[in-house]
Amino acid sequence: MMNSAGQQEAGRSLGFMILVAILTGVIAGIGAWAFRMLIGLVHNVLFLGEFVFQYDANRHAAASPWDWGVILVPVAGALFVAWLVRNFAPEARGHGVPEVMDAIYYNRGVIRPRVAMVKSLASAVSIGSGAAVGREGPIIQIGSAFGSTVGQLIRMSVHDRVTLIAAGAGAGIAATFNAPLGGIVFTIELLLASVNARTLLMVASATATATYISHWLLGVEPSFYIPELEYPNFHLDQGWTLVAFFPLGALLGLLSVVFIRSIYAMEKFFDRIPGNYYTRHALGMLCVGIMMYLMFLQAGHYYIQGVGYATIMDVLQGTLTNPWFLLLLLVLKLLATGLSLGSGASGGVFSPALFMGAAAGAAFGHLCLLFFPHLQLDMPTFAIAGMAAAIGGSTGAFITAIVMISEMTQDPTVILPLIITVSTAYAVRKHVMRESIYTMKLIGRGHTVPEGLQAPFLTNHTARDAMNLNFAVAREDTVAPDSAIVIMTNDERITGVFERVSAGAEEARQGGQDRKPWNYIVVGERENLLNILESMVARKTDIALVSRRSGSESPEDIIGVVTSAHIAALIRQWQELL
Repeated sequence: MMNSAGQQEAGRSLGFMILVAILTGVIAGIGAWAFRMLIGLVHNVLFLGEFVFQYDANRHAAASPWDWGVILVPVAGALFVAWLVRNFAPEARGHGVPEVMDAIYYNRGVIRPRVAMVKSLASAVSIGSGAAVGREGPIIQIGSAFGSTVGQLIRMSVHDRVTLIAAGAGAGIAATFNAPLGGIVFTIELLLASVNARTLLMVASATATATYISHWLLGVEPSFYIPELEYPNFHLDQGWTLVAFFPLGALLGLLSVVFIRSIYAMEKFFDRIPGNYYTRHALGMLCVGIMMYLMFLQAGHYYIQGVGYATIMDVLQGTLTNPWFLLLLLVLKLLATGLSLGSGASGGVFSPALFMGAAAGAAFGHLCLLFFPHLQLDMPTFAIAGMAAAIGGSTGAFITAIVMISEMTQDPTVILPLIITVSTAYAVRKHVMRESIYTMKLIGRGHTVPEGLQAPFLTNHTARDAMNLNFAVAREDTVAPDSAIVIMTNDERITGVFERVSAGAEEARQGGQDRKPWNYIVVGERENLLNILESMVARKTDIALVSRRSGSESPEDIIGVVTSAHIAALIRQWQELL
């Protein structure tokens, strides 16, 4: 294989790549610890005026001495984040995982080294100052950026480089949530272009290493350590109790749709507001600050600020039992996350999904008990199932949600409720909208990313992905433009397609031999490449005109051309990943 500089890309031995993956895991583990310390420092300085690193996100933040001035803390953080992202790394804005997926599938595994530093600092300030976002997206991007940097410094195949990116992401997930199996499954479901012994060994090596480093620096307790959950507390005395998890899953699937659409709707909303990144982000975080302060005045805690793990602990421990208050928290967290990410914060979406899932699951369980008091229902089980369903429904990481939540809570008795709730939520979300919270952003860029354990190129890429824009449309009685492919028309319909060869424009006008006529077909922009190739073979042609409207052959609707040579080149590029 040849890289962009024309140098031979070296194939590395499996042993060597495992060593590199272990190094990536070390950095991800240390990075997860350093990132938490940085969040703690920012939080303590801005909220309490103390230069202290220690901060337990599973406990509610202490009351700020600034009183109502705490409203301005998120605004101060927003101004710094906007300056940092705008001047040093625009990719650091948002939740980060779509940028990692884009680098894997569309940028040959290249992520700028500075992204890790800017992302970690911007996200620490966002979370520490109160933005309703998570810390997993940044550490995924940090681990991935380091993997990409190593892959660029040491000559290796594109396949190994993108696998190293995936390994860094999985290591980041594992270290952040103390969930090594969840980190491995996450990479398999969302990031690996191919699954085989080589890729799995690299991912497993990085993930295990990062988890060990995390244990060493942060302790071995699960993310939500509740001793009572370690003992069986979900019994199937009434077998039909499991039926309750089907409607819960359906509701969480709809909530996932609302969550996904609200974030991107907020982005569009803030983009339309007059001003710039600074003013828009400050406005969004001012609203979050007001909500946060009002919650403190009315309920005694800030509740919705930051990652929200303290609220999740309250739900799991049974401290919060009022279903209407739980639903209020759900709505406010949904709004706060939309305001944070929509206006330009840097942070992940896992934690908000966990928060909303826990609140929704517990509220559903308590309402069931309210209307059907004879039911034997376990509230923590509903909250845990809701957390898993919110993750699986919104991110598309179906198996990851089940495995990771089991690891994070150390409750082995809830597997059946988790499977039912997550599968239902995922099915409902897929029925309502195809895209996940990660792929939605890439689709907006015109990039298609496959879902699942396999990544078949021809059926997952469309005409839009492969089309060439080097073409021109011209009337029959005019001089042919200087383009590789010329589409001739009589204004109303296409009369011919020609390939330019090697003659001047004047000779072309006089009917010289510089135009090679082609048979052609017309396809819609969403047609997959396999169907296009089959049609080319049937029509004995090597070119397809891409129309923005399926079935339309109007010259005005042609937006690109696809040739068999274009498809072959893309397949060769894709093979470098496999």
